[in-house]
Amino acid sequence: MKPLVSILDGNTFVVSDNRGDIDPSPTFPTGLFSFDTRFLSKWELTVDGNRLNVLSVDDLQYFESQFFLVPGEPTHYVDAKLSIIRHRTIGGSFVEELTVLNHQDQAVELTVRINAASDFADLFEIKDVREKVGGTTVLVEQDRLRLCYQRETFRREAVITSTAPAEFDHDGLTFALRIGAHQQWQTRLRVETLVEGAGGRDIRLSIQRHRSRSPQELRQDLDAWLDRAPKLTSDSEALTETYRRSLVDLAALRYTPLVAGPPLPAAGLPWFMTMFGRDSLITCLQSLPFTPELTGPTLRYLALSQGVSLDDFREREPGKMLHEIRYGESTAFEEQPHSPYYGSADSTPLFVILLDEYERWTGDTELVETLEHEARAALNWIDRYGDLMGNGYIWFERRNLRNGLENQCWKDSWDAISYSDGRLPAYPRATCELQGYAYDAKMRGARLARLCWRDPVYADQLEREAAELKQRFNRDFWVSDGEYYALALDTEGGQVDALSSNMGHLLWSGIVDEDRAGKVAEHLVGPRLFSGWGVRTLAEGEGRYNPIGYHVGTVWPFDNSLIAWGLRRYGFRHEAGQIAEAMIDAGRYFDGRLPEAFAGYDRALTKYPVQYPTACSPQAWSTGTPMLLIRTLLGLDPHGEHLVVDPALPAGMGRMELLDIPGRWGLIDAFGRGRAEHSRTPPRLME
Repeated sequence: MKPLVSILDGNTFVVSDNRGDIDPSPTFPTGLFSFDTRFLSKWELTVDGNRLNVLSVDDLQYFESQFFLVPGEPTHYVDAKLSIIRHRTIGGSFVEELTVLNHQDQAVELTVRINAASDFADLFEIKDVREKVGGTTVLVEQDRLRLCYQRETFRREAVITSTAPAEFDHDGLTFALRIGAHQQWQTRLRVETLVEGAGGRDIRLSIQRHRSRSPQELRQDLDAWLDRAPKLTSDSEALTETYRRSLVDLAALRYTPLVAGPPLPAAGLPWFMTMFGRDSLITCLQSLPFTPELTGPTLRYLALSQGVSLDDFREREPGKMLHEIRYGESTAFEEQPHSPYYGSADSTPLFVILLDEYERWTGDTELVETLEHEARAALNWIDRYGDLMGNGYIWFERRNLRNGLENQCWKDSWDAISYSDGRLPAYPRATCELQGYAYDAKMRGARLARLCWRDPVYADQLEREAAELKQRFNRDFWVSDGEYYALALDTEGGQVDALSSNMGHLLWSGIVDEDRAGKVAEHLVGPRLFSGWGVRTLAEGEGRYNPIGYHVGTVWPFDNSLIAWGLRRYGFRHEAGQIAEAMIDAGRYFDGRLPEAFAGYDRALTKYPVQYPTACSPQAWSTGTPMLLIRTLLGLDPHGEHLVVDPALPAGMGRMELLDIPGRWGLIDAFGRGRAEHSRTPPRLME
């Protein structure tokens, strides 16, 4: 049984133990959270002063769970004369229906108690516990308990109410009950959260009491979401299960920011329940053929928050897209730079890539025209601010030396970028996939300039710059004695020569020279990088290789989905299918929900993929992985008003049907059947 149980709705979530109780944890965010603040740090149920034991936990929906409990030790379950059901939902506010059932043939008297408290911890404080600057107060009212925190104009409040009469005190609420023979007692507990004000220069939150949605409303919303998505039927039960779980999890991760507007994809539970530029852009790329309604709002939100000035603390630059936005206390008082923070070198070119892909799928030229200024500013950032060394590449080096990110690529942990022998290069650094993104952004920007902005001169300029970048890149990044692309360049222009998964992104971008693609594919599915469950982030044998290291040997599903897409782009159908099949197999061992990352152990050593201990789950771009793999296997590619379908399924996958694929063509069905496919087919490169 899982030691922790989570429910969520957008960026509001609850994490408890398997009894439904909440105790504050110094290492993991247990509690009721909303907008990066913990509103409940204690929520503990007792009967006659005793904690309860769990019989079963039902994960009913992502927003709903149910706990079946009894008093006494586990060995006494069979003799229990009393049982308790906690049915909880989250939909703006947190609601728990508490039912106590008397199974005896005589009445019982008992005391039911909820101990409740809040430390109002900022999410960033969970691992770094410190004394709060503001003041916490508890207000006991006749029919409710108010837990309040205030620091200058920054105020947070949790309001606890009960439908049954209760005695409220500073530490919770108590029910003195008499339950008749074979009768039951019930109450509905509600915790509402209040967000008011913020003291930071860049955040001004208006008073908001989150609108509560009933379970019925949430179920109807989920049903409508699933009905709009394409219908998958497949001989692969694992694929069918993983696809449906991905759709549900992506629905769960939708959240509405405090500036209001349509829902956006949050990055992942529990640490990243907010907008992340890179994560949200890639998630939309993966899910565009399935849930296109997420992409337009994401592009608009990022355009609205695009940098227009220089700010070292936030690492903001004109034209740059945000990396992350937060709403907690540490951000409000500029102890963290996330208001928003711009410390990523890849979200800006990815914005242009997604904008073009969105138009190709939907034909929505109006949005492309509306965001022309922002897209041009993003393309300008690549050359003016991204090129720190003035040699035509995107580099990164943090300007916020206090708490900015050291590595501002997707592998953003401190030791992720290394030479083959394990040494770390100096800053600035130019990782290989950033150059691929820049190339792709220029090519796609040229298409938009010619098609939508009616500027053929600018289109010619971008295509010329892209061609020069491709030639330069294939000269400087190619490790000739190993026949692969270096992970990065160092400040001297030398190759950071670790063998890594990053070069799979190069295939996706199209920057790889045709005559080198075969060697890249060979490495990606070779024994040093391919574990049997997927492509490792760093190859076995490299100096910093660690199969349970965050970016230095683990397997990331999203990374593999882009690699498979890139292999397919260059015609390596079998290799793309090999990775897709491995990912789908791995999903079976995670109940259909691919986590953020899992261990890179060789498949021969483990009967199942080994979990990474602190991986987010669900995580948005892992949720998008099965969708992109389905697109890759079916060979879905828009061309004008038509959708090309060119299936290449692994032999053991059987038949796959994807019905009602939405796009500028209306709705189209795609079919494929697994067959042996070992030969490379001519690539259909994107123009």
